[in-house]
Amino acid sequence: MRIESMAGIAQSSLAIPVNPQDKHDVTVRTRFAPSPNGLLHLGHAYAALVAHDLARARGGEFLVRIEDIDGTRSRHELVPEILADLEWLGLRWDGPVVFQTERLADYATAAERLMAMGLLYPCTCSRAEVAVQAQDMGPDGPIYPGTCRGKSALPGDPVAWRIDMARASDLAGPLWWEDELTGRQLAGPEAFGDVILLRKEAPASYHLAATLDDASDGVTLVTRGADLFRASHVHRLLQALLDLPVPVWHHHGLLLDASGRKLAKRRGSPALADLRRSGEDGQALAEALRAGRFPTGISLTKGLETAG
Repeated sequence: MRIESMAGIAQSSLAIPVNPQDKHDVTVRTRFAPSPNGLLHLGHAYAALVAHDLARARGGEFLVRIEDIDGTRSRHELVPEILADLEWLGLRWDGPVVFQTERLADYATAAERLMAMGLLYPCTCSRAEVAVQAQDMGPDGPIYPGTCRGKSALPGDPVAWRIDMARASDLAGPLWWEDELTGRQLAGPEAFGDVILLRKEAPASYHLAATLDDASDGVTLVTRGADLFRASHVHRLLQALLDLPVPVWHHHGLLLDASGRKLAKRRGSPALADLRRSGEDGQALAEALRAGRFPTGISLTKGLETAG
């Protein structure tokens, strides 16, 4: 695999900022949380390196969590491949690997609490119906127009549970969160509309599960791609509603293919497992990514240019 030098792009290298809060008696803890619905690719490698290196540079801990609640798409036979890829890159994690399927009761308890607060309602609408009914677009796609708000579902109907965003935001009041790269942010979860927190086909949505998991794992620095920057507005709201600790965030750039699209499993981005089996040196690859040297045709976004 040919590696190109990207040293001329200042934001392409893995700079490790030192957060002033880390000088206090707070253990910095990051996590890498892949889903086993496909093999890891270079984008995952970069994300894992960011999380790992930020923790190690500050004397902290690096955790691995497997997000395996995506129904039939989750393939547990891929978990050993994921862990082998991380070891091949030279990464070592602290403590046992955690699985979301071990936390279903936690998701249910949080949902019951939000229901008791009058913040969730059942929704029977399909994605196709929402796409037709929606009048505005939000960070997650079409904004739900509230078709089922105030209605009750019939017993036995498959339902998702949505949060009444206006009511929840009013209850929580003004909220702020901190991103290491862009500074203090005023939370604006209203831009998402009434997002789903409990899916029809899964125990919890990404928004609810990731927020609860990071709290359960004691994560103090949430590292993830810039494409998830706006999701942090929703997560900050959930932290306030559920009395969860508030971490700091670090939204890093994304690796793009030659067409300018984010590397993705569904688009057949080259798998780390294939590189590993072909005899490539994983630790050399990790060092190249750290130095901002990427394979031909691969580039790194700058700042939050993909955050929208």
